[in-house]
Amino acid sequence: MNASAPVPSVLNLRPEAEQAPTSGIVDVFSYGRNKPGIIPLWVGEGDLKTPSFICEAAARSLSEGETFYTYQRGIPELRQAIAAYHERVYRKPFDPERFFVTSGGMPAMQIVFRMISGTGDEVLIPTPAWPNFAGAITISGARPVGVPMTIDAKGWHLDFERLEQSITPRTRAIVINSPSNPTGWTASHEDLRLVLSMARRHGLWIVADEIYSRFVHDPAFDIEGRTPSFRDVMEHEDKVLFVQTFSKNWAMTGWRLGWLEAPPALGQVIENLVQYQTSGTPVFIQRGGVAAMEQGEDFIADQIARAKRGREIVASLTETGLVELPLPAGAFYAFLKIKGATSSKDIAFRLIDEANVGLAPGSAFGEAGEGYLRLCYLRKHEDLVEAVRRISEALPRLVG
Repeated sequence: MNASAPVPSVLNLRPEAEQAPTSGIVDVFSYGRNKPGIIPLWVGEGDLKTPSFICEAAARSLSEGETFYTYQRGIPELRQAIAAYHERVYRKPFDPERFFVTSGGMPAMQIVFRMISGTGDEVLIPTPAWPNFAGAITISGARPVGVPMTIDAKGWHLDFERLEQSITPRTRAIVINSPSNPTGWTASHEDLRLVLSMARRHGLWIVADEIYSRFVHDPAFDIEGRTPSFRDVMEHEDKVLFVQTFSKNWAMTGWRLGWLEAPPALGQVIENLVQYQTSGTPVFIQRGGVAAMEQGEDFIADQIARAKRGREIVASLTETGLVELPLPAGAFYAFLKIKGATSSKDIAFRLIDEANVGLAPGSAFGEAGEGYLRLCYLRKHEDLVEAVRRISEALPRLVG
């Protein structure tokens, strides 16, 4: 629970480095990760290993000596595979020149904010939100501006009036994460059209994180196995940048492989930024990505089925009378409102100590998340049943 020591001023660091926020998720993860018997539901990953066909593709690449410098934009085979994947999911053509391979979703995001924001600029983020959005914006030199969402018995909603009122002459972009981490909020086509209209009126970029688009639970948002997308409603000239990762769909969190989707006209700019960031993603990792794209649909289907069952299991926490949980429409997180909670971080640490369950504190997702806990339910059902039992027994002591 120890906070990081302040950086000595004599070191004279750049403010955007000093101001990079500490992750409240990592704080809890680091505190409890080696505790025997802990059920770890704190970070955004499931418990399945990367499928063998992906690992074997990477191993073959290594054995064949693909260990040299490579294309900054990604190997052509992977860019083509990503385009083909989008064509299957979105049922329309995609140009491989729109896709740029990165060493994870975070590098894709950092490239985006390096392109569109900097010192003195502002970027709007509906909150509660994944904290890495604010972190990436901060280290670009810009200022993240949280715009609280509203919540009712049906779940979370964008507050469009508040969002537009938050726009200033310094605003450069709006971040839209749908389905959302941590709330599971999922945008309808009407929501996306309203955001697009707002962005067009004010000349703003949209940074679209649709990483969880295949994890759709509510039939009202299900479009042949994926959620509504800006790709369904945008025009060719709209200023939309998509960040993506292999981490979630294909259980590849440790591989650090992602991509950025952008207008081909930005290709040389993105290539330059990749060069000065990582100089390209290792070829053997990209070969694993090709295998994931071409052979991974059955694995994704299994992941989705596990998440849907996990959602049903954790919903029983409401029977304690101490938890409120509008069922999430998408993604694989339960964002639990804990009645009587004054410090979600304290409760998260005490759950580790007293229940041996790891959840992420809602305060890590911005001020609008205080009083909540995030639970990742993409895990085997036996773990979730036991976690629900332990949490249900511990909560009366923690908030009583």
